[in-house]
Amino acid sequence: MNRKGYYGPFGGAFVPEILEATFDELGRIFYQAKADPAFWQTYSDLMANYAGRPTPLTFAPNLTAHFGGAQIFIKREDLNHTGAHKANNVMGQGLLVQRMAKRRVIAETGAGQHGVATATMAARFGFDCTIYMGAVDVERQRPNVFWMQRLGAEVVPVETGTRILKDAINEAFRDWVAHMDTTHYVLGTACGPHPFPEMVSFFQSIIGREARDQILAQAGRLPSRVYACVGGGSNALGLFHGFMDDAVELVGVEAGGHGQASGRHAARLAWPDASIGVAQGYKTYFLQNADGQMRETHSVAAGLDYVGVSPILSHLKETGRVRFEAATDDEVIAALSLTMQKEGLIPALESAHAFVQAFKEAPRLGRDEIIIINQSGRADKDIFTVAEAFDDPQWRAFIRAKAEKYREI
Repeated sequence: MNRKGYYGPFGGAFVPEILEATFDELGRIFYQAKADPAFWQTYSDLMANYAGRPTPLTFAPNLTAHFGGAQIFIKREDLNHTGAHKANNVMGQGLLVQRMAKRRVIAETGAGQHGVATATMAARFGFDCTIYMGAVDVERQRPNVFWMQRLGAEVVPVETGTRILKDAINEAFRDWVAHMDTTHYVLGTACGPHPFPEMVSFFQSIIGREARDQILAQAGRLPSRVYACVGGGSNALGLFHGFMDDAVELVGVEAGGHGQASGRHAARLAWPDASIGVAQGYKTYFLQNADGQMRETHSVAAGLDYVGVSPILSHLKETGRVRFEAATDDEVIAALSLTMQKEGLIPALESAHAFVQAFKEAPRLGRDEIIIINQSGRADKDIFTVAEAFDDPQWRAFIRAKAEKYREI
C-alpha cells in the first residue's frame, strides 16, 4: 500500500472536494496514532478491560471427530462485547474521535452488529450517534435496531435504492458532507476511501495477532488454513493479518445466495460476476452491469449482501495470496445447524459462510493438520431469519408476533 491508499490498482480516495480536508485530518490523526506505541497500548487496555479481549480460540472436538480430518479450532469473536468483531474497529475509531475533538458519530449498518457496536461506543465516550440502516435490514434485524435505540442512537431507515447496506452507506456519506466539522463517520468495514481500509484493518488485526499466539500456545504449530466470511472484509482481514507472512493458506468465503446461475448472490471475488469500478469513494470489484450501475445482491446474511469488497482483498486475490469461495444460503443454514448440534455454538449467519467451506475441506486434510475458523459474531440477531429457515410453524408464529411488538416499540 502506498500513502495514497492504493493496493496495486485498487483503493484510492475518490471524494468530493468539500470532504478532502476532513479526510486529510482523519489520515493525519490516524497515522500519528498508528506510529505511537502508547496509542496501541491504550487501545489494547480498552479492549481488554471493556470489550473482554482476548477472545478464546476454542478447539472443536466433536466437529473434528465428525469430519475425521483436520483439527478444527474456532476464534470466538462472538464473545467480544456487543457479540461480534465490530467492537474492535469502533472502539479504536472512538479513540481517534476523541483526538479530533468531535462530538458526534454516524455509521451505516447491514446486519446491525456494527450499528450496535457504534451505539455502544458512543454511549461509552459520550458522543451523539446516528445510525443509517436499509429499511429491508431494519425489518430482518429488529433485535439490533431495538438495542441501538435503547443505547441512545437515532436509527434512520433508508428507503432509497434497494434499501440495504449500500444505500445506508450513501446516506451516511450525505450526512457527513453536511456535518463534517462536528461529525466523524465510523465506517464499519475495510472499504471506502483511504484511509478507511487501512484503518479498519489495523484495528481488526487484533484478531489475527491473538489467534496466532493462541494456536502456537495450544497446539505448538501454525494452522494449514484459516477461514473467514467476507462481506466488506473487516473480520477476514483481521484474522488474515496474523498469518500473512506465514505459510498458511488464507480462505475468504462470500455470500453465494441462491447460487451463481440465479444471479441472486453477493460473490464479488469467488465467481467471475464482478468487474472493476469506482463507487462510494474507492476502486475495487463491484457487482455492476455493463453501464456501471450497481446490481441487486442477495444473502441470507444481512451483513454480506454488499456490492463491493475491500480493495485490500481485491489486491490479495489478484496476487494469489487469498483464495475465495462462496457458500449458498442452504449450505449456510446446514452448517449453522450442525455447529449448534455438535458444539453448542451458534455462529452468526455471516460467520456460518466460513464454516461451510471449512467443513467441505476439513475431511480432505490430514488429522495432524489444523484449521481455524473465525466465528465473527453470534446469531442472536438472526433469530427471525433462522426461525423462518428452519420452517417451524410454532416458531414462525411466535417470532412474527415478537416482530410486531418491536415495531410498536
